[in-house]
Amino acid sequence: MAVEKYIKDGKVAVLYSPGFGAGWVSWNTEHSEYLAFDKDLVKAVIDGDLSLAAELAESRCDIYTGGARDLKIEWLNPGDMFEIEEYDGNESVHVIGNREYLVA
Repeated sequence: MAVEKYIKDGKVAVLYSPGFGAGWVSWNTEHSEYLAFDKDLVKAVIDGDLSLAAELAESRCDIYTGGARDLKIEWLNPGDMFEIEEYDGNESVHVIGNREYLVA
């Protein structure tokens, strides 16, 4: 699924759910790119309509959207490598940087 990212002032919006209970991206890894970047989801969060973000995600993917109630946006530089870490549903964005890495 091709995902159109939301970019503002040269930064890329990344969605994540910092509340405990359910992860947004981390609990739905098969759709992680869509859930982290999709411009329509980001617009819903910017507008404060978290229920719309959940409805949009459910209409495109068969996922659990409990993490939608705590959605936040992290603004990253284009090309930054990052991971969304999770503990007990609490997600955080860990920026690795924009260097090239080797992966085994």
